[in-house]
Amino acid sequence: MPDTVFSLPEPIAIPVLGQQAAYPVGRIFCVGRNYAAHAAEMGHEVDREAPFYFTKSAPNAALTGATVPYPPGTDNFHHEMELAVAIGKPVFRATSEQAWDSVYAYGCALDMTRRDLQIRERNKQRPWDLGKDLEAGAVFAPLTRAADWSPADDTRIHLSVNGEVRQDATLNELIWKIDEIISHLSGYYHLRPGDLILTGTPAGVGPVQAGDVIEGGIDGLQPIRLTLTDAE
Repeated sequence: MPDTVFSLPEPIAIPVLGQQAAYPVGRIFCVGRNYAAHAAEMGHEVDREAPFYFTKSAPNAALTGATVPYPPGTDNFHHEMELAVAIGKPVFRATSEQAWDSVYAYGCALDMTRRDLQIRERNKQRPWDLGKDLEAGAVFAPLTRAADWSPADDTRIHLSVNGEVRQDATLNELIWKIDEIISHLSGYYHLRPGDLILTGTPAGVGPVQAGDVIEGGIDGLQPIRLTLTDAE
């Protein structure tokens, strides 16, 4: 590899329960409006035509336990609790069986959102990048291997802010299930190890402020925590 003009920061790697080696973060794909109640609270109906996606940059990922400043450029910063799926083997145009087989691990994640910027750009039919792809905007808890945990319809997903429950649902409310998401997304990308898919958030999203402590969980997985400090 040739010398470069400068060095880039190393991407983070997510701890994996029972493993010494961590999971390096590559691409981050996020499914939009994948819980009907959340779509409704955002003023949208959901159809079953196809899932849609936005992305977050790997350098903008953070690990649970982080303390980060309230982000610039927003007055309406929202939490979104999500199930993350970590791909463990290459897959392209996957069948349902191949999709399940490609999953390496699962984990809790936060999709933090500058909601005012997202809505402003969406209303102008512009990309959501300013609202969604922000520093420390994708937060990950340690992963649990697929061999040790699998999602069930009655699995609870929840989030609280300063101890007050904001989001509380089950994975049964997912519109597009995990194998359907992987099968569809792999029709457009050669998915590979390092790819993470955030599968959507349930209803109850809302604003957070400097000083807030955000805690979330999914039954059977490692919990997640993020603390906000004053804006820089």
